Amino acid sequence: MISYCTNVHPAEDVDGIVTQLERYALPVRERLGADRLGVGLWLSAPVARGLAGDASARKSLRAELDVRGLSVYTLNAFPYGGFHEEVVKHAVYRPRWTDHERVAYTVDCVTVLAELLAEDASYGSISTLPLGWREPWTDDDDRRAAEAFGQVVQAIRQSGDRPIRLAVEPEPGCVLDTVDDAVVWLSRRVDPEYVGLCLDTCHLAVSFADPVTTLATIVESGVDIVKVQASAALHVADPAQACAELAAFAERRYLHQVRELGADGVVHRADDLPEAWAELPGEGPWRVHFHLPLHQAPEPPLDTTTDVLRAVAAGLSGQSHVEVETYTWSVLPDAGDLVGGIAAELAWAQANLEGVSA
Repeated sequence: MISYCTNVHPAEDVDGIVTQLERYALPVRERLGADRLGVGLWLSAPVARGLAGDASARKSLRAELDVRGLSVYTLNAFPYGGFHEEVVKHAVYRPRWTDHERVAYTVDCVTVLAELLAEDASYGSISTLPLGWREPWTDDDDRRAAEAFGQVVQAIRQSGDRPIRLAVEPEPGCVLDTVDDAVVWLSRRVDPEYVGLCLDTCHLAVSFADPVTTLATIVESGVDIVKVQASAALHVADPAQACAELAAFAERRYLHQVRELGADGVVHRADDLPEAWAELPGEGPWRVHFHLPLHQAPEPPLDTTTDVLRAVAAGLSGQSHVEVETYTWSVLPDAGDLVGGIAAELAWAQANLEGVSA
């Protein structure tokens, strides 16, 4: 079953989460004509802590999901909290995997997912950040992060009969910037039975990595793709001719990393869209970390990278959890109706990514 990620909704308490599920997830399921709808829940750290410490609250939330025909296979534990503040930017990468707060939050999510996991799920997955923003980061930080993952693995081993696995999500600008970075780190630092990769296809596209080659590298490494976040980036073939159109996407809440592919194959980097015009050559194509609706390409001269997502889906061997993660609806130019948009995205995913979901 393909899920949609509820980090698109701003609720950061249990009552608010249930209200959002009633307002959005239930009508999305009804619009799709589905008996069940997968939801990849995002729980802020205070919510996760409260649920982890209260078995009756977990059972109550499970009942709220069941009565609405909603199934949970995966949690998104990347944002710790405040994901819909007026300005988020670099705050989304804190706390890092060197901090006790990150370990405690992830352990709480393990406890919650063990209770909420759908009956037909072969495993549960929890996606998480790629250690932290790239700087500052030291060899000692690397060691501490590996030890932190070990602590969470110990909690997973005690969580129940069905396995729960962490899925580390490489992202441009972070310590694990690319899939290659993540594969190297994971293959050396963690227990592969419990920790694998979250392959976000927007992030993959932004890096200008070839999806077929990337999948081959992952398979060769022995690292498992635990979760796929089905997402699309903004592609600009000629940024010099698209300044006005790009300006509409330079919003102030989220970080929108930009990469430019040079004629020599070198990938040039800017950490946010407003900085890109000054910092990049502007001679080659740009890709922007701005999650676009899967079903709706922007108007020319802008484009989308759903071709990368399609290539990943076609090349996957085995099954991974698939989560549609377009958290940017609130900052999209002319976003339109959220229920209709989510339903259209999921319909697109079901039609184009057949056979890849667990």
